[in-house]
Amino acid sequence: MLVMIAVLLATAADKPPATVAELWADVDPRRDPLEVSIVRSWEDDGVLLSHVTWHVGAFLGKPARMAAFHGRPKVPGKVPGLLHLHGGGQRASIDEVRHMARLGYSCLSINWGGRPMQDARPGDANTDWGTVDPTQNNVPGYFNLKPGPKYLDPFDSPRNNNWYLLTLAARRGLTFLEKQPEVDPARLGVFGLSMGGNLTVYVAGSDPRVKASVPEVGGSGFRHEPRPMLPNEPRAMPNGSLELFNATLGFESYAPRVRGPMLWLGATNDFHGIMDDTYRTGSLIPGNATRYAFTPHLNHRFTPEFSVNRSLWFDQHLKGGAPMPATPASTLVLDTPDHAPTLVVMPADADWVAEVRVYYSVDADPRARFWRSAEVARAGGQWRASLPVEDLRQPLFAFANVAYPLPGKVPVLHAQPAARRQVSSQLHEIRPAGLVAAGVRPANPPTRLIDDFAAGWRDWYALSAENPHHWEYSTRKVGDSHWRGAPGDKLRLTVASAEANELVLVITENFFRGYRGKSRELAAVVRLPGGPAPTVITLSPGDFKDATGSSPVDWAMADILSLRAYMEKDGRLLGSKAWKGPQPVFGRIEWAP
Repeated sequence: MLVMIAVLLATAADKPPATVAELWADVDPRRDPLEVSIVRSWEDDGVLLSHVTWHVGAFLGKPARMAAFHGRPKVPGKVPGLLHLHGGGQRASIDEVRHMARLGYSCLSINWGGRPMQDARPGDANTDWGTVDPTQNNVPGYFNLKPGPKYLDPFDSPRNNNWYLLTLAARRGLTFLEKQPEVDPARLGVFGLSMGGNLTVYVAGSDPRVKASVPEVGGSGFRHEPRPMLPNEPRAMPNGSLELFNATLGFESYAPRVRGPMLWLGATNDFHGIMDDTYRTGSLIPGNATRYAFTPHLNHRFTPEFSVNRSLWFDQHLKGGAPMPATPASTLVLDTPDHAPTLVVMPADADWVAEVRVYYSVDADPRARFWRSAEVARAGGQWRASLPVEDLRQPLFAFANVAYPLPGKVPVLHAQPAARRQVSSQLHEIRPAGLVAAGVRPANPPTRLIDDFAAGWRDWYALSAENPHHWEYSTRKVGDSHWRGAPGDKLRLTVASAEANELVLVITENFFRGYRGKSRELAAVVRLPGGPAPTVITLSPGDFKDATGSSPVDWAMADILSLRAYMEKDGRLLGSKAWKGPQPVFGRIEWAP
């Protein structure tokens, strides 16, 4: 039982590993017996489920055991195996296991964070890390290289980092899967969201058994590098050598070692899986089997047309299913007759394309930028979109999403089935100097009209949109220079509510822009009288207040405008959790002098 850690410490006696290859050279995740214990097994609608524990390894003289959910379909023959890695603050997911088992996979979800297992009974065994602690009870350990009482090496080393232990445990999970009698060990995949996305990249880049992977809003590299266009943004530094950390634990050092096809499932405004860094990291993966699918406007979540790609990706690469279309070819053209940048999109299988949407932004901060919707015109197998910009001191970012119909509706966990899938193009970036050098001319002057909803909710993102009482619609338009309010402006909106209600408007200042100022949510509550006639509401900056009652809002710092049925925060409730009648109908939202 102590063989694995003895080998590690023997290697560590000389010097710390200096590369990813050296870090994992002496680790054999198959070496130690698993010593599997079945806590409980049951059947659910044709799927066999179990709560299990197994031996991870022995660290600092004490064994560690991992708890997990395992599920498999009741079908003859061999099936692929999938490893699910939960996100931060989460736990092993019986829902993920059940869902993937119903789709024909043997799926294991490990409880690396050690939280109580879902539906646990008194006395049920859980994860026990023994002497070490790579869970979120030890957050500094994710950035650490230094020695300490809970770390493996007595000197600066990547083995003193939580990610090392978690990756080792996840690789042991692959060993569990390949030993299951129903699993074809040549068809193993891995997926996870957020911190689970980080682990997905670590595992795919260190274990050749992974034949396909899907990191979701996680695993983007270059986390410690300064951003040239955001010089005031602080960047977290590891506790120890930055060079050693990046060479052994930086995702950019794992990407070149990924051999199986990888699908990056992302959200354009994610705080964790940074869009720009995801593309940069993905470009380091050998071959051309990498794909991207970015849900516009969202942070840390996806819509069904994007999340459906995960199961279809595994179907393609582990079951021989229909291939995902190639990354849409795209070219950003700067030398145009009207001196406006143009994105030209040439998707694969053009006759099969259901829709092409082009998005562009002039915001250097990927977490907060508003993605403008460009007008797209088709000419044969090309889709072209003009990207007018009003200020050549700002950069330009652009990409396209291409929608393809599916032959039938495909199940999506915790969402409506998807009838289409969306595939993202590469991300294009031009800095101000490049725009000037190319002869781009300013156009598209700022407007006072934020939205007239002629395009519906196209430029907004919705949370609980189908819930009659908990709906919320938000846009980042107010943080874009084209729609930003001027000092002294008032916010005016036209809205009709069939019944009397209170509408809550929320302005978020400095969303993930701590380098610019304190982040605040300021709310204004307006009474809607009810009836068919629309109501015109005009709000001054002082009408918006934060939890302390402080006001006014600063339009120059505004990043998000939200329209909500209610807001509950810091022990206070604004609006009502029982909205009366149908959702309101919005006519115009604009700035008024």
